[in-house]
Amino acid sequence: MAGTVAAALVLSACGGGSSTDNTSKSDGQKGGFNAALTAVLNPSDKKGGTLKLTDHDDPDSYDPARAYYAKVWNFMKGYYVRTLLTNEAKPGEDGLKLVPDMATEMPKVEDGGKKYTFTLKDNLKFEDGSPITSKDVKYGVERVFAQDVLSGGPTYLIDALDQGQKYPGPYKDADPNKLGLKSVQTPDDKTIVFTLAAPLSDFPFLLAMPGAGPVPKDKDTGDRYGSHPVSSGPYKFQSYEEGKKAILVRNDQWDQKTDSVRKALPDQIEVVLGTAVEEIDNQLISGQVDLDIAQTGVQQGSQAKVLLNPDVKKNADAPVTGFIRYFAINTKVAPFDNVHCRNAVVYATDKVAMQTARGGPDAGGDIATNMLPPNIAGHDPKLDPLNTKSGKPQLDKAKEELKLCGKPEGFETVLATRNSGKEPKTAEALQQSLAAVGITARLDPSDASLYFRSTIGSPSNTQAKGYGLMMAGWGADYPTASGFLKVLVDGRLILPSGNNNYPELNNAEVNSLIDKAQAETDQAKTAELWNQINKIVMDESVLVPFTYDKALNVRNPRLTNVFISQYYGMVDFGSLGVMS
Repeated sequence: MAGTVAAALVLSACGGGSSTDNTSKSDGQKGGFNAALTAVLNPSDKKGGTLKLTDHDDPDSYDPARAYYAKVWNFMKGYYVRTLLTNEAKPGEDGLKLVPDMATEMPKVEDGGKKYTFTLKDNLKFEDGSPITSKDVKYGVERVFAQDVLSGGPTYLIDALDQGQKYPGPYKDADPNKLGLKSVQTPDDKTIVFTLAAPLSDFPFLLAMPGAGPVPKDKDTGDRYGSHPVSSGPYKFQSYEEGKKAILVRNDQWDQKTDSVRKALPDQIEVVLGTAVEEIDNQLISGQVDLDIAQTGVQQGSQAKVLLNPDVKKNADAPVTGFIRYFAINTKVAPFDNVHCRNAVVYATDKVAMQTARGGPDAGGDIATNMLPPNIAGHDPKLDPLNTKSGKPQLDKAKEELKLCGKPEGFETVLATRNSGKEPKTAEALQQSLAAVGITARLDPSDASLYFRSTIGSPSNTQAKGYGLMMAGWGADYPTASGFLKVLVDGRLILPSGNNNYPELNNAEVNSLIDKAQAETDQAKTAELWNQINKIVMDESVLVPFTYDKALNVRNPRLTNVFISQYYGMVDFGSLGVMS
C-alpha cells in the first residue's frame, strides 16, 4: 500500500518544478536550484558543529501528543522522538515508505488485519538511561486519549483503539499502573500488541506519528510535558525559553546501532524563535542561519532576491509541499448555514490574487480546485463543480447566489487568520475580492501558536466570535487520502478543542463513505471512494481551496546531507549536518 501511494506522490512532487530551471537536478554534490528535490545534496557523515535553525512562531507544542504542525513532527522525528515505525530518511519515493524504528521489523499482522504485534529492539533508552519498554510505548499512546488535558494533536489512535471502552487517558485511569487501555497489551517488556475493532490498512502510519512515541510515566508532567519532553532520540533539550530559543544537545544514551534512520551529525541544534519573517529571509540569504524550520517559503518581497540572483538561487528549492491552502466556511455562523451564501463566496473569490499573495505559480503554488492534492491517490483534476480553475472571480454568479440566499446587497462576516507568514496578505486578497460583491469580511488576526488548537479549533470560540471564514492550510497526516481528508470532513470528529473540521460539516453520506473507504483493501476502489467524498464536500461549498502549495526555501550552502522528504514536503531535519 505505501509503495503504491508513494509512486503517486513522488511523480507529482518531481513534476512540481516544471516552470523552473533544472540546474544540477540530478547531481546533489554540485548543488543548484532544486538540487535537493531528488538527490542528497552535499552527502556527508561528518559529525560536529552547531546547526542554526530559526522560526517566526513557537511550535504548537513540543509534546508529541499535542503537536500537529508538520514542521514540528519533522523536528521531533529527527531529534528526540522515536516510534515503532517511521518514514525512511531518503529523497523521492523511498522517503514515503515506512521502516522499523524502535521495532525490530515490520509488524506481524493477524486476525484479518485487526491484530498488530511488534517486538522492540534491544538497548533502547531514554535520556536518563532508563530502558524504553513496551509499557512506555503503551503509556505514550494512552496520553493521546487524554484530550481534556492534552488537546491539539491528531486523534486517529482513539478512533482505532477505543472500541467502546471510552478510555479517559492515563490521568483518569483507574488501573494502578495507569495502563488500562484494553486494546493495547504488553505481555512482556519487548512485545506490544494492538487489537483493532476492524481492519484499518492505514494503521501503521498512525504508529509513525509522534503521539505513538514512548513516554516514561514517572517523568510525565501532563500539560507541561512540552516544556521538557524526555528524549528517546539522538538529542535532548538542554533548554527551552518559550518564544525565544531552544537548544538541543547530544543524548549520550542514544545508540546509533539501534537507529538506521537518523544521522545525528551536529553536536548541537540551536532554534531561535520569534524572528520577524522578513528578517528570517535576510538571514537565510546572507547565510547567518542554516534553515527556516517553517519551510513555508520566503516572503513575496524576497522572492526576486532569490530567483533573480544566481548566487542565491543555487541554494534554493521550490518543492511541491503536499499542502492545500484553503479557507473554511463555517456552517454554524449565519448566513453560511445557507449553501447559496457559501456559493456566493466561492464565486467571488479571486484565487489568482491569493496565489499572487503567496508568491505566484512558482513560489506559491498552482490554482487548486478541490480538496485532494495532486500527490494523493484519488485526486481528480477535473473535479471543479463551480468552475474555479481559472482562478478568476465570477462576480455575476456570485451576485445571483446572493439573491438566492436572501442577501442581494451582501452581508458582513469575520475572517479569522494567523498573524504570520504569507497568511495576512493572502487574507487581505480574499477580503478585497469579496468586497466586490458586497461581502464585508473583517479580518481578525491571531497568534499562530494557538490558532489551530483554540482559535479556530474550538467551535464554541468560532461561533462566539462570528468567524464565518477561517484561513487554513493542510497537508496529509500520512500519505493516503484518509490521512489527508478524513479529519477535515468527518462529522464524528468535531471536537470541543483541537477541532479540524472547521465548517462543522456533518454529512451522513460523507461519514458512511469514509467508513467504506477505510475498510476497503483494494487501493483503486479506495481512491474512488475518496473521490466521491471529495465531490460531496466540494458540492457543499464548505472548504475553498485556492492553491496546491509550493514553497521557495533557501538553504545555507554549508549544510550537508540535504534533501526534501516527500513525507513532509520539506527538508529532512534529522539528516542535516554542517561543514566546519
